Amino acid sequence: MKRLFLIATLVGAAPALADEGMWTYNNFPSAKVKEKYGFEPTQQWLDKARLSSARLAGGCSASFVSPNGLVMTNHHCARGCIEQLSGAKKDYIANGFYAKTEAEETQCPAMEINQLEQITDITETLNKATQGLSGKQYADTLKAKMSELEQACSAGDAKVRCDAVTLYQGGKYNLYKYRRFQDVRLVMAPEHAIAFFGGDPDNFEFPRWDLDVTFLRVYQDGKPAKTENYFKWSEKSAKEGDITFVSGHPGRTSRGLTIAELEYQRDVAMPKMLFMMSELRGMVSEFQKRGPEQKRISNNLLFGVENGLKATKGRLEALQDKKFFGQKVAAEQDLRKKVEANPEMKKKYGAAWDEIAKAQAQMVNIRKDLSFVEQGAGLSSSLYSIAKTLVRASEELPKENGQRLREFNQANLPALQAQLLSPAPIYPELEILRLSFGLTKMREELGSNHPFVKKVLGNESPDKLAARLVKGSKLCVLKDVKGSKVCDVSARKSLFDGGKAAIAASKDPMIQLALALDADGRAVRKNYEENVDAVIKKNAELVAKAKFEVYGTNQYPDATFTLRLSYGSVKGYQEDGKKVEPITQMAGTFEHATGEEPFALPPSWLKNQKSLDGATAMNFVTTNDIIGGNSGSPVINKDAEIIGLVFDGNIQSLGGEYGFDETVNRTVAVHSDAIIESLKKIYGATRVLEELRPGSTQVPTVPTKPAG
Repeated sequence: MKRLFLIATLVGAAPALADEGMWTYNNFPSAKVKEKYGFEPTQQWLDKARLSSARLAGGCSASFVSPNGLVMTNHHCARGCIEQLSGAKKDYIANGFYAKTEAEETQCPAMEINQLEQITDITETLNKATQGLSGKQYADTLKAKMSELEQACSAGDAKVRCDAVTLYQGGKYNLYKYRRFQDVRLVMAPEHAIAFFGGDPDNFEFPRWDLDVTFLRVYQDGKPAKTENYFKWSEKSAKEGDITFVSGHPGRTSRGLTIAELEYQRDVAMPKMLFMMSELRGMVSEFQKRGPEQKRISNNLLFGVENGLKATKGRLEALQDKKFFGQKVAAEQDLRKKVEANPEMKKKYGAAWDEIAKAQAQMVNIRKDLSFVEQGAGLSSSLYSIAKTLVRASEELPKENGQRLREFNQANLPALQAQLLSPAPIYPELEILRLSFGLTKMREELGSNHPFVKKVLGNESPDKLAARLVKGSKLCVLKDVKGSKVCDVSARKSLFDGGKAAIAASKDPMIQLALALDADGRAVRKNYEENVDAVIKKNAELVAKAKFEVYGTNQYPDATFTLRLSYGSVKGYQEDGKKVEPITQMAGTFEHATGEEPFALPPSWLKNQKSLDGATAMNFVTTNDIIGGNSGSPVINKDAEIIGLVFDGNIQSLGGEYGFDETVNRTVAVHSDAIIESLKKIYGATRVLEELRPGSTQVPTVPTKPAG
C-alpha cells in the first residue's frame, strides 16, 4: 500500500477517528459530525435518508430519486440486467438504452430492490436462546431462533423481507425489515464505453472521467410504485470542502477479525483466489477473440473477474505490509493483556482468541473440500447451480422453517424463486467453457484420486463432461423474443412445483449430477458449520463483548451488506508528493480519449462534444469511508439532496477492508452536474430529467411585446 494506516483506526475497537466509520442508522454519531462540520443530522433527517436509500439484492446500492419509483444506481451494478435484455441485433451494453415512454421501460429478468423500513435490536433475545450452548447445539439454536424471528417479522407477506443481521462479530444482532420490489424495469443506461471509460487500467484510480450511472424503476401491481421518500436533486454543485454523506450497503470489512483470521486470509485464501481468477481472466480473454458475439456474452464475466482481481490484490498487499500487520498484532495483544489483567474478564473471554485460532487451523484442512465439493468452485456453471438449488429445495422446503438451510428460509424464498424462474439467457458456449475450467481446477486441487473427483468425472475429461452436461440439459432452452435470447424455464418450474418426486424422476443430466453429489456437499458443509463456523461465531461474539467492556460501545461494526451511513467532505489528497485535485471536468473526458479501448468514447459523445460545457464537474472524491457494495450509493449533502453517485474507491482504499486512513482513502463519485449535462445534451432523456428536476425541461415562454 502507498501509505500505512493510522494504528488507532486499525483496532476495530477503539472509537473511530476523523471521518472513519460505516455507521448503522440506529447508532449514527450525529454529535461527532456536528463537532467537526457544524451540522447535526436529526432523527427525522436520518429516517428520510434511510427510507430514500435502496439495495440491489445482487450486491450493490441505489437510491430513490423521484416519487414515482425512479431508482439511480451504477451502470456496472445493472450490467447483468442490461446484458440479459440485449441480443446480437440490439446490444444495449454497447449502444445504451433509453425508454422514451413508460411502455418502453423493460423488466429486468432477475433483479430485486430492497428498502429498509425498520431496525429492531434482537441481541437479548438471541443471547438468551443460546446462553451456555456451544458447537452444533449453539449453531442450530442460533439458526432456528433467527429464522423464527424473521418469519414472524415478514408474517408471510411476499412484499416484505426480514433478515436477522449479525453485528460486531456477534456482539449485537439486529432484525432488518425491508420492503421488497421484484418488478424492476430498465429506464436509461449509457454506453459501456463511457460508463467504464478507462477500463481496467483506470479502475480504482483517480483522476477519473466516468459516467457510471443507470436509472431503473420499481413497479407494484403493474404500475410505477409510489415512493414517498426519495432524494431530491441538489440545485447547488458540490465543491471542495463541502460536507458529504454516503448512504449505502458496504459488503464486507474485516477490521474486527482476529489475527488468526487475518493470517488465514493473507496466507491461504487470497493467494489461491488470485491464482484462480488470473487463470480465469486469461481464459475469458481468449474466448472473446472467437468473435463479436462471444465477446458480447462474456463481457460481464470479464468485468467481474478483472474487478475482483484488482480488489483482491489491493487487500493482499495491505495484509502483506509488515508494519501494517505488526500494528494489527500489537492492537490485539493490547486488548488481550487488558482481558488477562481482569480475572472476571479472563474467565469469560480469555480463551476466545485461541479457540478461533484452532478453528482457523481446521479451516486450512477442509478448505479445498469446502470450496470444490460444497461451494461450487469446481462446478462453476449457472445450470448446475440451478440444478443444485432445485434438488436442495425439494429436500428443504418440506421441513420446518427453522430446520432448513439458511438460504431456504421463508425470508429468502421470494428472491430464490425469482432467480430459479428467471428467463435470463444462459449461453451454452460460454457455459461449457466455464464448467470445463472449473472441473479442470477441481481435478488439479483435489487430485485425480480424490473420491469426489472420481465421482464427478468418471472416465470423462473435463471438456467432454462439460459439453455433455450443458448440451443435454433442458434447464434453459434458449429462444428468440423480439431480437433477444431468453430461457424457456418451464422445465425448472415443473421440477420446483413437483418437489422430490419430480426431481427423482428427472432425466436431466444436471439434475442427476446434483442429486448424486448432494450428500457429499452436505457432509462437508455440516463439518464446516459445526467445527469451524460455529466455533468462530461463538468466540467472535466473546471477543466483541470484551471490546465493548474495554473500549465502550461508541464504535461501528464491520460491514455486512446492510445499510450504513458515512460522513466526510469533498477533499483531494497527496500521492507521490503531488496533490490530487478533488474534482475533474467534463473536458478532461475528451482530452483522455484515444479512440481505442478502453479510452474510446461512444459516438454520441463525440457528436455532441461542442454542445457540452467542458467546465462541468465530471467526477470527484470525498473522505467518506466505503467498501465494495457501496457502488451505486448516493452522495448527499446536509439537505439530503443528491450531489453525486458513488462508483469506486481509489487504489489506497482497497486496504479499507482492514483499516481507514483519511489522508489517502477516497470515495470516487460521478458528479451530479455531469449526470444532468449528459442526460440533457447527449441523450435527450427528457423524461428522466423532468423527474429529477421538475420543470427543468420546459421551454420558457417569451413574453409578447405590448402593442403600441
